[in-house]
Amino acid sequence: MTIGTLDLGPRPVLLAPMEDVTDIGFRLLCRQMGAAMVYSEFVSSDALVRNVNRTVQKLEVCPEERPVAIQIYGKYPDAMEEAARIVVETARPDILDINFGCPVKRVASKGAGAGLLQNVPLMLEIARRVVDAVDVPVTAKTRLGWDQNHIIIQDLAEQLQDQGIQALTIHGRTRSQMYTGQANWDPIAEVKRNPRIHIPIIGNGDIDSPQKALDAFNLYGVDAIMVGRATFGRPWIFREINAVLQKTDEQEVPMVNAQCSMLNEECPMTNDWKLNTLKQQVLTCIAHLDERRGILHSRRHIANSPIFKGIPNFREHRIAMLRAETADELFRLMEEARHLIPD
Repeated sequence: MTIGTLDLGPRPVLLAPMEDVTDIGFRLLCRQMGAAMVYSEFVSSDALVRNVNRTVQKLEVCPEERPVAIQIYGKYPDAMEEAARIVVETARPDILDINFGCPVKRVASKGAGAGLLQNVPLMLEIARRVVDAVDVPVTAKTRLGWDQNHIIIQDLAEQLQDQGIQALTIHGRTRSQMYTGQANWDPIAEVKRNPRIHIPIIGNGDIDSPQKALDAFNLYGVDAIMVGRATFGRPWIFREINAVLQKTDEQEVPMVNAQCSMLNEECPMTNDWKLNTLKQQVLTCIAHLDERRGILHSRRHIANSPIFKGIPNFREHRIAMLRAETADELFRLMEEARHLIPD
């Protein structure tokens, strides 16, 4: 799949943009785990134009994580245009993505994110203004529509393409669904089958296993898939999915490991390997942020990792992980849990 001149290879698996999740440390780890491209947390155009420090920090990109996309959101065309220029001048991302799909109230109720599904002319103006403002490929991420009575993605996909959007990610839910129920991939497949659509279509929603990833490509015909919540405490899901997509044994997929000294060493994904990978996530976050922010960003992923499922009476231990304030404290709790993890 190519976006502009960026070649992501066949059937790429992408890390979805997620607020308070896809910081630079987590993006780097997911790239090492096999994500074909990673996306930043969403960046407020209004805050970026006002030079809010916390927002500007989201633009930090390191060479090892490329290709990387930075996602911006907002409802004012002028601010979105200016923010797009700032992002490209500051971070030079491989892709600039526009968020037209965030369903959370504080965004959508103010007319940004998925809120723009109720004002398509404004959405299209923003898309056009951002495309015209920068010299990198501009993509967009959206949903099926505002609610089940207003599924507009078929026409919307063509309209966004006409504004110069070079790839479209579609989450298979409406805004009113938030993250409940099951994602509906049938409308995504209809967009992909539309002979007037020539840009890549990326499917998103409920990809939490290699089989679902395989089905997304084989049954719905998308050009790429995007994985979001399933990465929480499980960054190795990219390795699991790629092993199936590449029709190879998972142990033959080269990947970085906390116990492997070289990136190209092959390591089986044992529970010890997974726990060490989670430690690496913490250390990477700390290295690129600081200990306080690194722990805040990573501890909830660690505490809720699926590797701890099945451990009897684990609730108090999980709460202690969620309250850990230092790497030493968090690592001690992880080591205490190491021998409790079910085989």
